[in-house]
Amino acid sequence: MTKPAFSDYDYDHDLDAPYLAVSKAAVTSLVLALLGLAGLVVWQFLVMPLVAVVLGLVGIANLRKYPNELTGTTAAIFGIVLGSFLVVCGGSWHVYVYFTEVPDGFERISFRELQPDPRKQTILPIPRSALELDGKKVFIKGYVYPDGQIEGIKRFILIPDLDTCCFGGQPELTDMIEVTLRDPHRISYSYTCRRLAGVFRVSPQKKEIAKLNGVYYQLDAEYVK
Repeated sequence: MTKPAFSDYDYDHDLDAPYLAVSKAAVTSLVLALLGLAGLVVWQFLVMPLVAVVLGLVGIANLRKYPNELTGTTAAIFGIVLGSFLVVCGGSWHVYVYFTEVPDGFERISFRELQPDPRKQTILPIPRSALELDGKKVFIKGYVYPDGQIEGIKRFILIPDLDTCCFGGQPELTDMIEVTLRDPHRISYSYTCRRLAGVFRVSPQKKEIAKLNGVYYQLDAEYVK
């Protein structure tokens, strides 16, 4: 039996096709843009879509420079478009929230104003800036310190972030505010950043708190969100 002659149909043309590597910049741009969706909730995460736009542009430039070696145009374009959207819309949203979240009649403060200046030696463990807030109606944001309460919480400790408690540590005394919610307000424990407004109280004498070293700051809150 005669062996059939070699024909063009027996040749695998795919073996002759060049191998294209996926652009790392393009893929990273896409991943960061997707992760950057968290920036709609937490403004700090908006840095990720910003980097995604930059890497997407780098990816497009590399793809044009090495068209026969790289692929990933779709990923780069998607990263640029989604990243740009998040930077513009997410940034605008957070600016809007910042300028509208404080209820009328309240003054915005932060935990930064409640910290002592290490460069100044004082007798009291709390700064003068905090003493000047005593009795004022303030607005502040923070997180609920986990102490076992889950539902129907009326009194709790507010802290600036979750870093300390998540590692089982004790927050600094000036990083804690004892919050008492006025009726009928109650909350449930979560990792959500809370917005509170009420009358701020400062006590030069440390108030003892169960399971904690005590607090100097208290908030009689009439608003919680």
